[in-house]
Amino acid sequence: MSRAKRIFLVADFKDEFVRSMHLQSRMMLKGLVALGHDVQRFSYRNIQTQFNPFSGRHFRRFMPKFAKRHANELMACQLKAYYPDIVFVFTMKYLDEETMETIRRAAPQAVIVGRDEDPFPERNHARLAIAKACDCVLNTSAGRFLQTYKDAGVKRCAFLPNLCDPDIQHHYNVDPKWKADIIFTGKHKHARLGDVNDQRYELVEKLHSMPNMRVYGAFDAPRVEGLDYFFALSGATITLSMNIINDVELYHSDRLINSLACGAFVLAKRIPKTQLLYEDPKHLRYFESNEEFFGMVDYYHQHGDERQAIARAGMEFVHEHYNPRVMAQHALDLIEKGSCDAPWNTVLS
Repeated sequence: MSRAKRIFLVADFKDEFVRSMHLQSRMMLKGLVALGHDVQRFSYRNIQTQFNPFSGRHFRRFMPKFAKRHANELMACQLKAYYPDIVFVFTMKYLDEETMETIRRAAPQAVIVGRDEDPFPERNHARLAIAKACDCVLNTSAGRFLQTYKDAGVKRCAFLPNLCDPDIQHHYNVDPKWKADIIFTGKHKHARLGDVNDQRYELVEKLHSMPNMRVYGAFDAPRVEGLDYFFALSGATITLSMNIINDVELYHSDRLINSLACGAFVLAKRIPKTQLLYEDPKHLRYFESNEEFFGMVDYYHQHGDERQAIARAGMEFVHEHYNPRVMAQHALDLIEKGSCDAPWNTVLS
């Protein structure tokens, strides 16, 4: 980089929730600043909330038009005063085509970059319209999901995996209350996506009914947030990572890297080309069937030294290769050069 860039980062920073501590957008901001760039942060949903008389689950359903209009106006004022080189729309939720038009008018010289993390983009035509208004889209999956954006008319589509933050994501010595043989964090199914993964439902349901197993966020069990999330991962003998969909190239939810970064021993459902991200059996172990999963559980409970060596190697690997500074540089390389120096580099242009 010849000079420091001005980067306007639009995201849902969830400032009112403790989960804000481990958001991907927070990590990206840290990485960009660590590289020497200036970042102006704009929490779009939080701004909308200030003008919205509704809240909670009614927020999106009853979003008044004037709330979005005020958010767009405030954003335009900041953009015009900031003269950004890059507008990084790190979440495309809560935005629409009018929002993107506002960004383009207020910062006509800036490169507009979109980021999406959700599966099945073909089911969300509004999201595809937002993506089409971007100069580049960075997605947390490759394969058919990335191709969907290209087919929608996005100029450049690239894969960019989730990142971790070693400053707060590492192995903790935790109280006995966090100890568990196996844990899973997340939903057992996603109602809006339909029952697309019976294997995950059956596996998480079985874990939920077994002694000394912990499921956070499924079957009415409460979520675990903030540093407690990292404590829970650190206290687990084994963590399960399994997506809602597991046949898309390079697609993992942030559940996997959160687990690896906290020094957990991870059993992950295998996905296509996943060896480009993490190596089996060096950094974690992949499984295919639920029977194979429980076979590995029995084996690694009996071979603690081997399990701990894999967990330590996985943590050291993601701390080195997926930290905010490294991943922010990959993002900028994809934006400016159309490619990055990583084994998982995948670009459609």
